[in-house]
Amino acid sequence: MSSTRYRMIFLLLGLAFALVVAFAVLWAPGGREFRLPAAIESISPDNGETVLRQIDLRVDMQVGYTIELFVDGVQIPAAEISFTAATGRYVWVPGPTKTFTEWSLGTHSIGVTYERRSGRIDVGQASWVFRVQ
Repeated sequence: MSSTRYRMIFLLLGLAFALVVAFAVLWAPGGREFRLPAAIESISPDNGETVLRQIDLRVDMQVGYTIELFVDGVQIPAAEISFTAATGRYVWVPGPTKTFTEWSLGTHSIGVTYERRSGRIDVGQASWVFRVQ
């Protein structure tokens, strides 16, 4: 082979490598780590998680906080949320007499606004998504 042919092959390989790198940079995940505010100890299902339809939604707060819960942009009435004061755990499950009767298939967005009931003022919010299959 002639040197011109080698140059063309290396040029094409270099361009192919550059395209692979460019596509990897453009379509790679953002890499931002999901972090909960300090007042929220844990959530279930977690951000980005894929779950089955029979899951319950849990938000574990530090003791002394109240929350407002939003599922797919709809506020869930406080009467539908079970709350354990000793642990700060809020649990909501869809049902026949609830705002939603069941989890539909697909992606769901959850929003929580919280406020400390006594002591130093602490208010905030968090949101995450999960997928039901």
